[in-house]
Amino acid sequence: MKILQIVPSYKPAYIYGGPIESVSKLCEGLVAAGNQVDVFTTTANGNVELELEAGIPMNVDGVMVTYFKRITKDPTHISPALWRHLFKNVKQYDIVHIQSWWNVLVIIAACICHFKKVKVIISPRGMLSEYIFKSNNARAKSIIHKYIGKSALTKSWFHATANTEAAECRVVIPGWKGFVQPNILTLPELIIKNPDNAVFTMIFLSRIHPKKGIEVLLRAIAELEFPVLLKIAGSGEEEYIAELKTLATQLEIAHQIEWLGWLNREEKFVELMNADLFVLSSYNENFANVVVEALHMGTAVLISAEVALAEFVKENEMGWVSPVTPNQLKEGVTAAFENKDKRKLIRETGRDIIAAHFSSGLLIDNYAREYVKIINTTN
Repeated sequence: MKILQIVPSYKPAYIYGGPIESVSKLCEGLVAAGNQVDVFTTTANGNVELELEAGIPMNVDGVMVTYFKRITKDPTHISPALWRHLFKNVKQYDIVHIQSWWNVLVIIAACICHFKKVKVIISPRGMLSEYIFKSNNARAKSIIHKYIGKSALTKSWFHATANTEAAECRVVIPGWKGFVQPNILTLPELIIKNPDNAVFTMIFLSRIHPKKGIEVLLRAIAELEFPVLLKIAGSGEEEYIAELKTLATQLEIAHQIEWLGWLNREEKFVELMNADLFVLSSYNENFANVVVEALHMGTAVLISAEVALAEFVKENEMGWVSPVTPNQLKEGVTAAFENKDKRKLIRETGRDIIAAHFSSGLLIDNYAREYVKIINTTN
């Protein structure tokens, strides 16, 4: 197959978190399986640009990637150069897989692909949930969806990373055709060691953003009847982080919070392993790679019901699932603290369960099979 992946940002723009890894691993796996995969992306790297030559295909770990200059920053990523190149060359591909939604770059790219009558898969990556529809720039999203987005989505197939996201997609487009496959991750073979923490230690590791429900988690910690340490790892807007620190001081729990900042890959997995519990209290979360990463390191998880992997965690008894309220998160943390046997069992079996469900070889075969089905569809 000749596959084109269109994504607003690509590695080494690791500032954008999990999607950078999962998209690149998908591309690399498809190439290793014998497919031709090209990536069209932008030089986006947060508020700055990647320092590389734009418009020239380059080999990035076996994948041919072309980075195009953008004329606007996040979140629109407008790149006329990418659109022009796509218009001239898209017909040579068997299928186009577009990653993300709600930025001008990919919406116009989808329209170009449809105009050229090329089959398109769209991975909204959580961007079609009710929470996202009603959050930042809700009116603009409504207008875009009404006049452009709905048509572009309807003419495409969807890819969801979990059943909950598939359900969100079909709320937006009733009867929408697509498939569900998890993200592909590279997980280290670090030997799992049992943590030896003086106090019960939790870790939040993700982008620090209002949708992550960190304020609610802090309020839950303030109500706990036993001592805990919460490590917060990740990057975010300085102003927002300052607000969280002020809230922790007001709640008189600042001494229970350790701010780790952004962690590199090696540091991340060590910190996940050394925690007694991983916590993610998001109001909305597509898949959440870090949940898989924590379980791979043997650490039980407490996640909100709005995290797409909540169903997996429940079915496999890999931790606890809670609504995003201070009282219920408090109950979830308390249950995890008290149930040492369950945490011990997860420490011993988590890696094997993750391997059984998220083997990269198995998932690459599944993705390729879904691509072929869509390519062979006559309508």
